[in-house]
Amino acid sequence: MFKALIGAEKLKDSIESISTLVDEARFRITPQGLSVKAVDPANVAMVSFELSKDAFDSFEATEGELGIDLTKLTGVMEMADKSDTIELELDEASHKIIVRMRGLAYTMALLDPSSIRKEPKVPNLDLPAHIIIRGEDIKRAVKAAEKVSDYMSMGVRGDVFFMEAEGDTDKVLVELGKDQLIDLQASDAKSLFSLDYLSDMSKILGKSNEVTIDIGKDFPLKIKIKIAEGHGEVSYMLAPRVESE
Repeated sequence: MFKALIGAEKLKDSIESISTLVDEARFRITPQGLSVKAVDPANVAMVSFELSKDAFDSFEATEGELGIDLTKLTGVMEMADKSDTIELELDEASHKIIVRMRGLAYTMALLDPSSIRKEPKVPNLDLPAHIIIRGEDIKRAVKAAEKVSDYMSMGVRGDVFFMEAEGDTDKVLVELGKDQLIDLQASDAKSLFSLDYLSDMSKILGKSNEVTIDIGKDFPLKIKIKIAEGHGEVSYMLAPRVESE
């Protein structure tokens, strides 16, 4: 069984944080909350999502798995105002989920979880450089980088965290010292990443007061934020584009 009440804005942010990478997902349901682990179709990026029962106004659940079409659910949530409270209820007999808001009830068919890609194994990477940055700063850098290139480098030189993009004629460089960051544990690092992925991620990252970044030299990027007033967490891992010598 699964029945819950949650604020519309929390639910919208939760869906968006996952749907930046995948159109459908397996939601693991436990009495303690929800979780998702998924990898994008190109095997370039991974998302790990957890939402505690404390994020909900009420939450009742038994162990289970729900296959959800995120594109369809996003469309349903477009009918909700930020201040709305959303009721979610699983109809086990019909294998559908009912979404209720302000008198509207939308009954949505669930996907067979076995038809969705299995959860990926999250690699345990010990990356040397650790940065905590404001979400608006990373969103701004990504937006600027998109104007000149399809890729952006991130790294640390000395006590400076930098984000850099270079096109055929133009270049964008953002440098933030320790006093402009929330935290910096410096170690020389630099990796190049696809802006297609960073741009999608920055839509949710830009809403966060604190974005935690871990990087190395030509290693995957790890990004983590808190959501739902601290009762949820989203982590992304993005493979680098390794430049040929």
